[in-house]
Amino acid sequence: MAKTYNILQECRELAHVVFPPDGGGCTAKDAALYLAHTGEGQSIRSLAQATGSHPSTVMRAVRRVEEKRDDPLIDQLLDNLGGAEGPPSRPPQPAEPTSLLRDVKRFLRRLCEPGSFLIIAPGAEKGGIFCASNAHRKPIAMIPVETAVEFVKHDWIRITKRGNASVTYKVTEAGRQHLRRALAEIQQGRSALGFADSQTPFQAQHRLEGERVFMDPTNGKSEAIRVNLAESPLGWLSRRKGPDGNPFLTPDEVEAGERLCLDFELANLGPQVAQDWRKFLTPGDRYAGTPRAAEPGDGALMARDRVSAALSSLGMGLADIAFRVCCFHEGLEACERRMGWSARSGKVVLKISLQPLAEHYGIIPPKG
Repeated sequence: MAKTYNILQECRELAHVVFPPDGGGCTAKDAALYLAHTGEGQSIRSLAQATGSHPSTVMRAVRRVEEKRDDPLIDQLLDNLGGAEGPPSRPPQPAEPTSLLRDVKRFLRRLCEPGSFLIIAPGAEKGGIFCASNAHRKPIAMIPVETAVEFVKHDWIRITKRGNASVTYKVTEAGRQHLRRALAEIQQGRSALGFADSQTPFQAQHRLEGERVFMDPTNGKSEAIRVNLAESPLGWLSRRKGPDGNPFLTPDEVEAGERLCLDFELANLGPQVAQDWRKFLTPGDRYAGTPRAAEPGDGALMARDRVSAALSSLGMGLADIAFRVCCFHEGLEACERRMGWSARSGKVVLKISLQPLAEHYGIIPPKG
């Protein structure tokens, strides 16, 4: 038991030098268990006793690292750490945080471009990043292999195709989110406003910045305002393009869905998650039979009538998906599962429902 614990500690010190402590890639904890099991011959049960965990937990960690060895970069790195020939005298050092941030800004941003991928040949010192902007004719950037290894360890890029002469990598969703966080941290560092409600880097990774044109009801002028387009499924779908290259949803259809959502919010039809204090704050009628002025609840009642009229104009089938997506911001996949539809059919039905909805609100003239 003591021997196993000492071996595991040595493997931990060795793995923490190279692999990140946590994350979605090959972590230092998993690498230490793998090195102790495959390189030093320690059994799964003895490692489980040394770490105070279940043997199946150790086995899953070893399998995760074993699957990572399909990547030649991780395979070579584990060989250097002692996975095949014993512990090295001087293990490779990880990249500094400053240089890694610089590489993220330079190379990971390139890999996030549409149609981009990374190709690395065995034994090469650099790999080439190709993108669709130049029809993949020549690389737009040359990335050192050491930087590519750091990206693979953090699960920012992942192997997609392996041939005899080269290996192809593409950026993962974790890599895209890390790039958004890194750019937000840089922007936050440059900003001197210091507002308490400014967005954090983790908020920025879920945002999709864009502009929408709103009309001022007081003067009728249009104004472009920066908004989060990923705030609702309708906003996300408005950024998608159809087979012809045009936006899948027209601006009129998006406006109709947003107007239905606005009426839904004004009608206060959503579920209440806290106590309603409005009845204590709104004065009641003191004298029965006397005419009263309009109260705030009247606007909610009228908005409720508008929502009911809009959904009635669509019919049962089309009203369901319009109500769930536009009002409750339910995802298209969840709507398809709930209604028993086939995959990727929800967006087609949603587009069909938004067209008569735009006619109902008078955004577009009725057909026929």
